[in-house]
Amino acid sequence: MNLPAGRSIDVDFLRGLVLIVIALDHTTGSVLSRLMLHSYAFCDSAEVFVFLGGYASAAAYTAVLARGGPSGATRRFLRRSLEIYRAYLFTALLMLLAGGMLALLNTNKAMLDMVDWHQFVQSPFHELVGIALFRHQPYLSSVLPMYVVFALCVPSLIPFSTRMPAIALAGSALVWVLAPWLAPLVPVAHAGDWAFNPFAWQLMFVLGALCRLHPVTEAFQVSTLGRKLTHLAVAVALAMALAKLFFFVNPLPGEMKENLSIVRVVSFIAIAWLGAQAVRVGAVRWLAQRLPSIVTVGRTGLVCFVAGTVVSLAVDTLTFHGQIHGARGLMVSLAGDGATIVALIGIATLWQRLDARAKTERMTVQAREFVRMQFVRMTRN
Repeated sequence: MNLPAGRSIDVDFLRGLVLIVIALDHTTGSVLSRLMLHSYAFCDSAEVFVFLGGYASAAAYTAVLARGGPSGATRRFLRRSLEIYRAYLFTALLMLLAGGMLALLNTNKAMLDMVDWHQFVQSPFHELVGIALFRHQPYLSSVLPMYVVFALCVPSLIPFSTRMPAIALAGSALVWVLAPWLAPLVPVAHAGDWAFNPFAWQLMFVLGALCRLHPVTEAFQVSTLGRKLTHLAVAVALAMALAKLFFFVNPLPGEMKENLSIVRVVSFIAIAWLGAQAVRVGAVRWLAQRLPSIVTVGRTGLVCFVAGTVVSLAVDTLTFHGQIHGARGLMVSLAGDGATIVALIGIATLWQRLDARAKTERMTVQAREFVRMQFVRMTRN
């Protein structure tokens, strides 16, 4: 992408859209989910989410670096890592509480098995310690430990990628290739328990960071080579869509996502290039300006991710597709999709307002303290 410095409405819109899609994708009976990226590509919203996370992290680091220097930027991402860790613990707790509620109501047994409730009941202390140490990661919380690690790496990754982008990319690609053999190093009870092998998925994060630090210029995108790459991306995306729709209709093996297989990377890069063209011609900005509520979701990303886990689980339970069939089932599923979208937008809007109010109150307190100090100095003189 070739975007101006500072916060980008394009990126915030895409992040908001991806967060909504993630919530829909985790609702079993969702109708809209069937129209999303995973239905016609070999990648899904996860790749987009991690890529944009790397892009946003690079933008945030460089912005803080300009104001507070390297030490300030490092402290900011140490705090960010702690924030994500707290969000992970809170999400895991919410999943366990949801499991307890499902068990109490004796409903949605398929989801009950996924949230590790039975394991928690059998050995609560062991389960809680395992969650705190990343050894056990309840349903929908497994992406956050990966982000804890990535946030800790940002103060080293971004300066290195700024100076030596080719080496950074080559090193990231090498780690990605070795990821299946490096997987046992992650702190989980079983390597396959971490749905996102961080040694593999760091490639998406690094690609996002490099695109922010070394954006492809508009001149290159419209050059002869750039146009050829666009044609190639269209051909690859169409070929993979046809393959996904007509040949690979069944779910692909989980290890392909866990270890970020080559077909997923190629599929994502083709779609990302086409997305960059949509940004270049202003299509994404045009949508963002007309759908500001989705931008708000993108700007409250961590909050909406955590909230989305609960919303998707609640909607999945209330609209459980195994209980309702036919036209009525379709209407219930669509209503569930609408409720998911409205809930996330409502949570994002409320959180933004509360955050703005808190900032205003802090500024007021600081201003009062400044005036008081000035008055004290004047009276002493």
